[in-house]
Amino acid sequence: MNETLFSQIQKLFERTYAQIGINLEDCLIDRTRCAQLSILAGKSARELSELARTFLRRAGDQLYVGIYYSRWLIEQLEQHDPRAGVGDRNIRSLIMFVEELNHALHAALQFKSGIREIASEDFARNLELQAQVDTYLVLLLFIAFFRKTQRVSRMDRRWLRFHLFARQCPEAFRDANLRGRYLETSQLAASYTHYLDTLNGHRRLDEIRRFHSLEYGAKRARILALTNRSSKQTS
Repeated sequence: MNETLFSQIQKLFERTYAQIGINLEDCLIDRTRCAQLSILAGKSARELSELARTFLRRAGDQLYVGIYYSRWLIEQLEQHDPRAGVGDRNIRSLIMFVEELNHALHAALQFKSGIREIASEDFARNLELQAQVDTYLVLLLFIAFFRKTQRVSRMDRRWLRFHLFARQCPEAFRDANLRGRYLETSQLAASYTHYLDTLNGHRRLDEIRRFHSLEYGAKRARILALTNRSSKQTS
């Protein structure tokens, strides 16, 4: 039986970090359920993308996860399967696809580690920052796969950064909290992935595993320290 794109990406993340013990495809929800959960999520959720969303709910020692992908997004990935090539026709859909899966996986890993404050702002920012970093690395793998040399060019990285970071418009959020969240995490992720690009494969893997284990404040502090160090070296 052929593996789905979803299951392949989940396995890649689990090989990198840790097993979560569930098949996240079982957490996929339809449009009707998405609408119901969006209402329960509150007013600020109205500003989030209607193309893909992840819902988290805690009930005692249980974490409930719902992952929604719009029919349009799935159709784009079916018509332009990233496993056959990544380009302008599927890059935006692929980014959203990977990020929502990543949100669910890291929420589950954090919950398994004992973190229960899933409604906190730091928890949300942690998931967002981690997703942008991981999505950048996964998409580099997709791009490299279709290069004869298995290497990613500087132009490839520039193109990916444009779609993943530069095209974001956090200023468009009316909700100040969402605006601050996406503005800060996108800036941090852009800086941190520049640093990751300087590492070889083994050092990069060690670094992202250590980074993943940190809480949001520590992740932010590490990125700022790396940025300051880089600025001093180039000045």
